Amino acid sequence: MMRKTDSGWEEIFREPLSPPEPNFIPAYDPENPPLTDEIAAGRKKVPRTRTLRRQMSLTQEEFAARYQIPIGTLRDWEQHRSEPDAPARAYLKVIAADPEGVAEKLGREMEVAAAK
Repeated sequence: MMRKTDSGWEEIFREPLSPPEPNFIPAYDPENPPLTDEIAAGRKKVPRTRTLRRQMSLTQEEFAARYQIPIGTLRDWEQHRSEPDAPARAYLKVIAADPEGVAEKLGREMEVAAAK
């Protein structure tokens, strides 16, 4: 590890951390309590976009086109630069529940719009 000083850069020596004892339990942190089954059960279940897309064996471009999601938005979600908002999370849940049905409905809407 290096640090910058007035005279330039110098190396800092740090003792390596020793491995924890076999039955080591970290101290309880009130701001970050351990995850219990009860807390985990109450969390929102939102499908991860990349996992959902890969389960369908679709590329980002195919998934974005099929479900009318801007490709940049999809990439941001998958690369964790942004998170889907509440309506997008709901949409992803619907896609996860019935991917073919959603694609079919969107396909029909596009056909009707094109016919007008």
